[in-house]
Amino acid sequence: MSSTTGKPGRPKAISREMLAEAACELFLERGYEQTSVADIAMRAGVGRSSFFNYASSKGELLWGSLDERIAQARLAAESGSSAHEAVRGIAAGFVPDALALAFANADAMQIEDHLEREAALRMWRIAALAAGALRREGVEQTAADVRGGAYGAAAISAIRSWSTSGAGSGPLGGHLDRALAVIG
Repeated sequence: MSSTTGKPGRPKAISREMLAEAACELFLERGYEQTSVADIAMRAGVGRSSFFNYASSKGELLWGSLDERIAQARLAAESGSSAHEAVRGIAAGFVPDALALAFANADAMQIEDHLEREAALRMWRIAALAAGALRREGVEQTAADVRGGAYGAAAISAIRSWSTSGAGSGPLGGHLDRALAVIG
């Protein structure tokens, strides 16, 4: 008998996306702060300890896909891609996920403070990888840092805009292209 489903057979298959879906449901019902990791695990039908195989916190569930893309963009930048190409790569194939749902429903989820804090961290990470690519292209340190910051702001602004305008209605790339055009 499966310990997570109460039925004979294999245990329920779980993924980070399933946990994120359960988390978003609970955030909409109770709010972000009133939802615990144990609540999310219970809703997903897994044990609390199993939760931590997929994320270190409830907030990380929302940001995991973007964090993976930022890591890939950093590798691309370190391998010689331009700052523009590396940041543009973050949008490639990005599909609506828990993060898009959180941005679109921030008020209902009572998650604004979390999104602001965590978006700033991702903005900084994107800025750092872009600034590194710009320095490798010969751009002076201060100019690279300032332009890198603009790339970070453009990426987060595009994700927020895409999310709140109906993420499933079109690709993130269009929103990112508009934001990157502001940088020049």
